[in-house]
Amino acid sequence: MRNKIQVLQNEIANFAAKNHDELEALRIKYLSKKGEITTLFNDFKTVANEEKREIGQLLNELKNAAQDKIAVLKEVFDSAQTATDKSDLTRTADPIALGTRHPISIVRNEIIRIFSNLGFTIAEGPEIEDDWHVFSALNFAPEHPARDMQDTFFIEQNPDIILRSHTSSVQTRTMLNTQPPIRIICPGRVYRNEAISYRAHCFFHQVEALYVAKDVSFADLKQVLLYFAKEMFGEQTQIRLRPSYFPFTEPSAEMDISCNLCGGKGCPFCKHTGWVEILGCGMVHPNVLDNCGIDSKIYSGYALGMGIERITNLKFQVKDLRMFSENDVRFLREFEGAVNV
Repeated sequence: MRNKIQVLQNEIANFAAKNHDELEALRIKYLSKKGEITTLFNDFKTVANEEKREIGQLLNELKNAAQDKIAVLKEVFDSAQTATDKSDLTRTADPIALGTRHPISIVRNEIIRIFSNLGFTIAEGPEIEDDWHVFSALNFAPEHPARDMQDTFFIEQNPDIILRSHTSSVQTRTMLNTQPPIRIICPGRVYRNEAISYRAHCFFHQVEALYVAKDVSFADLKQVLLYFAKEMFGEQTQIRLRPSYFPFTEPSAEMDISCNLCGGKGCPFCKHTGWVEILGCGMVHPNVLDNCGIDSKIYSGYALGMGIERITNLKFQVKDLRMFSENDVRFLREFEGAVNV
């Protein structure tokens, strides 16, 4: 083994490289897992015990010599490359195309801006929730269809834990931890067990608003809805409210706006009715207030909720919901001229 070590010492002392590639080849030859020096270390176990100390020292010196020689050559090559490289290292790599906000983000931020002007603040909560915050506290009956597996994603290990199907759970948590007056908006992602198609997806985005205080009336809700519609879709926008049913509000309503494509005259988009539904709303049910520790005899409130994808479709006429989550650069580039609010 002494002879092999001596031969390799002579090779390392005399080897040379012209560039990084040749230097890397030498490193692999001598120091890789199957390199010649590594092979000697593997054969060290066969050395007689009385020679192990001397041979071990020689092997360590050989390995250090190879590493030092390679490090010196690498520094020489790096210095030469730096001296000849006239590139501005502080410059952004080229070409890099500038991006734009996602259309969902554009509309979400616009909704937040409008409600912020009315004094609403943002509230957030977990996407993995329990049944009580999502359903029970919000006056959903035990047999309500929304609890069914066809609509809700349940965690198999614990059927009480679910992926939230609406951001109303954020309202529940806020009312449990905050005394009125409460004025919040709850933007976020929600999940429902639906087949993915051009008009539906298993996840989407919502913004819900909640206002709880003394003497809150349906008239207050109507004025907020009218202000939002005109700010989002234009001063000429009209609204109408239709009676509806939601477990957590009473009375409840769905709001339509005059079609922003035809101006209410009727077109295929609004099915020739002149109206397009955009959100649900209503006065917070007294049971919900009581469940969350708020005295319904003293306080009242209203709530409303909308799908951000729905509003985005109206703003930008996107006909396929799947486009929002496919990250197709060609689709996203269409929004470079949109206002990045």
